[in-house]
Amino acid sequence: MSGHPKIVVLDRLQTGESANPSPENILAGIPRARVSNQYTEPTQQFFCGIWTSTVGKWRVHYTEHEFCVIIEGRVRVESVTGEKLELRAGDAFVVPAGFEGIWEVTEPCKKWYSIFEVKS
Repeated sequence: MSGHPKIVVLDRLQTGESANPSPENILAGIPRARVSNQYTEPTQQFFCGIWTSTVGKWRVHYTEHEFCVIIEGRVRVESVTGEKLELRAGDAFVVPAGFEGIWEVTEPCKKWYSIFEVKS
């Protein structure tokens, strides 16, 4: 019965691939980010895994909806409208598509991510 979907257990220890912010978006530090994508559904609109980053600050513009759970470290997120959030290990949040602002890792960070992005 190979046609039946199976549960995918995610591995929080995977190291992943480099996913550094674009140099033109970096505002402070030299952030080194890695992403370990652990599941992608067939249409590639939904995927999830682990993201890590060293300290740094950069501009972001989300075209996707992202659910995050901070596993380790601390981050600050500030919207272009001035809303500021301080998030740490154990915090869960959603960044909606269209969000623009600044993402700052203040202590080396690891998070679970789950992303949905409509593909045309």
